[in-house]
Amino acid sequence: MNQTLINVYLADDDSDDRTFFSDALKEIPIKTKVSEFNNGVDLMADLVSENETRPDVIFLDLKMPMMDGFECLADIRELPEFKDTPIIIYSTSYHPKEITRLKEMGASLYLQKPSSYNQLKTLLHKCLSYIKNTSKSETAEPEFVISI
Repeated sequence: MNQTLINVYLADDDSDDRTFFSDALKEIPIKTKVSEFNNGVDLMADLVSENETRPDVIFLDLKMPMMDGFECLADIRELPEFKDTPIIIYSTSYHPKEITRLKEMGASLYLQKPSSYNQLKTLLHKCLSYIKNTSKSETAEPEFVISI
């Protein structure tokens, strides 16, 4: 079976979280290539560059120095070439008002960072399966918050 490679961008200032994320992606049955950014400024610089590599999905941590996830989300949604790119908020915090605001701002999904590695693999598989399936056809919209 020929699997399409999903180009994943991850912006998270916590290097341990980035490592867990990348390792978990390697263990799910979806082929991915991960580009990691340790802050929103570097992510935005890459997105506006003439780089030929474009993300199929962007995972954004909310709490980052210099430029947080809210600012990144707003800036990304202002770029016409990324208006339809799925953006998944990936955060330890869970505040219903923030989550509602993120959805209104154009986030595709909200993924609360799980407490275990196996949960992370399950949730990433769930998110990327949704991304793959929505790019092929219009399916029912999932819950905005992805959880175990």
